Amino acid sequence: METTTTPLLTPYKMGEFSLAHRVVLAPLTRCRSYGNLAQPHNVLYYERTAAPGVLLVAEATAVSEAARGYPNVPGLWSEEQVEAWKPVVDAVHAKGAVFFCQIWHTGRVSPTEFQPNGQAPVSSTDKQVTPQVSHDGSVLEFAAPRRLEIGEIPGIINDFRIAARNAIRAGFDGVEIHAANGYLIDQFMKDGVNDRADAYGGSLENRCRFAAEVITSVAAEIGADRLGVRLSPFADYVDCVDFDPEALALHVIGILNGLGVLYCHVIEPRMCVNENDGSLMIPHRLLPFRKEFKGTFMVNGGYDREEGDKAVSDGYADLVAYGRLFLANPDLPERFRKNAALNKYDRSTFYTSDPVVGYTDYPFLHEHI
Repeated sequence: METTTTPLLTPYKMGEFSLAHRVVLAPLTRCRSYGNLAQPHNVLYYERTAAPGVLLVAEATAVSEAARGYPNVPGLWSEEQVEAWKPVVDAVHAKGAVFFCQIWHTGRVSPTEFQPNGQAPVSSTDKQVTPQVSHDGSVLEFAAPRRLEIGEIPGIINDFRIAARNAIRAGFDGVEIHAANGYLIDQFMKDGVNDRADAYGGSLENRCRFAAEVITSVAAEIGADRLGVRLSPFADYVDCVDFDPEALALHVIGILNGLGVLYCHVIEPRMCVNENDGSLMIPHRLLPFRKEFKGTFMVNGGYDREEGDKAVSDGYADLVAYGRLFLANPDLPERFRKNAALNKYDRSTFYTSDPVVGYTDYPFLHEHI
């Protein structure tokens, strides 16, 4: 099988980290960390994707008990969780990979069953998320949130800071703050949700104040050179939309530049239809953000091998994060290098609790031979 080196597969220096290529494992919620603790099967899952110089971003990890919104997601608020992550990190490092951990707070995207003592989840607002249809066709209903008081906000910021510190203590090389996809930080930033009239609402600067304070606190704790931030300015997940996404993203990027944040990870808008042939295509609306950001710029959202090559060769991005393709192909960079066929992912097993099926049973390329 012929091996080729394309722009996507060229080495890249991200701060102090030497990456073998531009293919990144995107953070993917898999709901298999029972009791909010990393498990032995999580070790195998990440170890399978690890290889020298590969950047892996671990799944969204809750910064507190109240930050959870889904079953069996890992956490980093307790000593037990730090210890549980260590074997996972050690296995990834033993393969020579670079490992970051994404930390999150789901905010109002949470049913009361995941809240301590059945309390209401917190948000920038008291507006409830409308029922959402899940991947399996069932309807997800979320609890009515409680609007955070200004005096409570420093406590949430501290949860992010402690979780970041715990990630480094567990051995991770760095942390990615999840400020995307309609979760708590996004709920503050976007004017379609944030209806506050205090210092954390109204103007663009005020709506981004919470994000700025979280990012600043985490950067001070672990160093901006170990920090990435994920944004989704164009997304409307769980009713979280902004009416001027370009201005929002550029404002946040200004904050990141001021702090010297290592990388910015931005999700593309939803696929659009190619007027020529009716096929789906990536809108490619992130170029203004790429031009403005001074660090490593990572894109994510429906990329295949050819699109990833084009993004790198055109200077549109430094790195390309892959989710569904990577979970189904633990040796995805090698398959790209050999232009080999890809395993098809099974959407129905993305969020099940099975420790093997749809998790660690996708075959490697050599297992097909």
